[in-house]
Amino acid sequence: METKPYGSWPSPVDAALAAAHDGHPEWAGFVGDETWWTEPRPAEGGRRTLVRGTTGESALPGPWNVRSRVVEYGGHPWAGTVRADGRQLLVFVHFDDQRLYAYEPGGEPRPLTPPGPRWAQPQLLPDRGEVWCVLEEFTGNGPDEVRRVLAAVPLDGSAAGDRAAVRELTDGRHRFVTGPRISHDGRRAAWLAWDHPRMPWDGTELLVGEVGEDGVLHAVRTVAGGPEEAVAQVEWSADDRLLYASDRSGWWNLYRDGTSLCPREEEFAGPLWKLGQRWFAPLDNGLIAVVHGRGSTALGILDPETGEVADAAGPWTEFTPTLAVQGSRVLAVGASPRTAYEVIELDTASGRARVVGAPHQDAVDPAHYPAPQVRTFAGPGGREVHAHVYPPHHPGHCAPAGELPPYVVWAHGGPTSRVPLVLDLAIAYFTSRGIGVAEVNYGGSTGYGREYRNRLRGQWGVVDVEDCAAVALALAAEGTADRARLAIRGGSAGGWTAAASLTGTDVYACGTIAYPVLDLSTWGPGETHDFESRYLESLIGPRAEVPERYTERSPVAHADRLTVPFLLLQGLDDVICPPAQCERLLARLDGRRVPHAYLTFEGEGHGFRRAETLVRALEAELALYAQVFGLDVPGIPELELVK
Repeated sequence: METKPYGSWPSPVDAALAAAHDGHPEWAGFVGDETWWTEPRPAEGGRRTLVRGTTGESALPGPWNVRSRVVEYGGHPWAGTVRADGRQLLVFVHFDDQRLYAYEPGGEPRPLTPPGPRWAQPQLLPDRGEVWCVLEEFTGNGPDEVRRVLAAVPLDGSAAGDRAAVRELTDGRHRFVTGPRISHDGRRAAWLAWDHPRMPWDGTELLVGEVGEDGVLHAVRTVAGGPEEAVAQVEWSADDRLLYASDRSGWWNLYRDGTSLCPREEEFAGPLWKLGQRWFAPLDNGLIAVVHGRGSTALGILDPETGEVADAAGPWTEFTPTLAVQGSRVLAVGASPRTAYEVIELDTASGRARVVGAPHQDAVDPAHYPAPQVRTFAGPGGREVHAHVYPPHHPGHCAPAGELPPYVVWAHGGPTSRVPLVLDLAIAYFTSRGIGVAEVNYGGSTGYGREYRNRLRGQWGVVDVEDCAAVALALAAEGTADRARLAIRGGSAGGWTAAASLTGTDVYACGTIAYPVLDLSTWGPGETHDFESRYLESLIGPRAEVPERYTERSPVAHADRLTVPFLLLQGLDDVICPPAQCERLLARLDGRRVPHAYLTFEGEGHGFRRAETLVRALEAELALYAQVFGLDVPGIPELELVK
């Protein structure tokens, strides 16, 4: 064991390696008996491709990019079926033009929709010769001049050049809708809807309509949900009874025709950031595959008659909301602190779970992986704050006796979200060099019930900042972290928390802020996208009632309090948190001589996807900490901090 100061340990986990493993499989599903899913390709411009399970290889070459932009965060972008002649037919949304395409393996994709509208959650109905989807269509030049309806697209391609050939199924009375789930007898459809200023985790309506002979949905009625009840997903059981996940009890639990199937203080669903996320899937035999848990999640099988859940055996401690079922088979995506996300198949008949796609392969000796600790800290007033602590770790190096390590607090985005406890080589990039990481699931995070989630109502920029600071200071007080070498980083809403922490506390010596919200007075209708344009009504308060709060909380209004070095990272194509947010902060700093670096990236939107961007961002972040904390980190480009 060689002794070297924290932050100077040589590591095999470089930025290129971390970038190559950024992202994970998503949107797994069956086409007949065959498994398919989407996978990221950071080295190919950050596109996502369709992967065929029988080969484990990309079924679509570049530049095809299977990703929807509906509500900007997108949704389920593909569907597949086996035709009567035995051939497979898939439909998918191509990111570049957002058109819907039909594809037969071995052939060339052909467009089904005209340029302009966006699509998500395609559902193939070959008997009707149609695909039913969510249609998003802009009606003007503003980001909030938009309408969304359920629509039917003909499979014969007649709508590719004729918008009139698309049949609208609903009347557009609701601002937001999810894709229709059609009953097995084909007579009814169910979907979710909500309107401004609510977000889908605040309150949604579960709608059911009758499928008329004209192919339009009639007699639409609300059967569950409301302003303070968030229904996150709806399905039909094998006998056409309505299944849905509602948080009416304070936790997202499952219901069948209004009756709770498994009342527990844990979550069987989560925040609906992407249309088509699936936390549960009914099987033909009446059982229900579920992703559930408190904090971390497990894959289980629920017996709705007894309320019992049997969890799948295996090393996975976290599952994403992308379940699919076929017969007795369940397809899921899971990971653990020692493994990245893999495509997993559970055979409910035998109880055996196995990896069937994107198998984890150790890119370096796993002895370099961090060993996370699940911790609960005391925040202001004694409230619980959940966090994952990753101490510095290297199999061949240790620090001199008496030295305390630098730590970086990671504030997750959302903010209605949480950080999963899974292997992340971006974390290993720091911990294997001797820099600790603490991921904080601050008040407002999901996975701990509605009461915990509601802590952020009207308190964004307060509770999240306080909770992150409580974790950082507790680590220093207990002798885990060096009080003088604490940093904070975050992207999107996490970028807001990082910036608000640097302007509102004296806890941190520096910070990394990526594609952030910084100015609440402008971030809303007209500047950001429609989906989140009224998000601040719950996070901050009604703008008409508390206008002063929008200024008081904004980091740009307190640029004079920003005295420590920081790194600002921004995609130039970001329509969610546009570059103007960063530019306003920098304008307020002009002449104040605060050391900082501002790196922008062409072709990047909200969240970086290209390998070269990910590498530059990680290396710049490490270079910032090296300068501020006095670390000897060889082999990374120098970061010029301007004043």
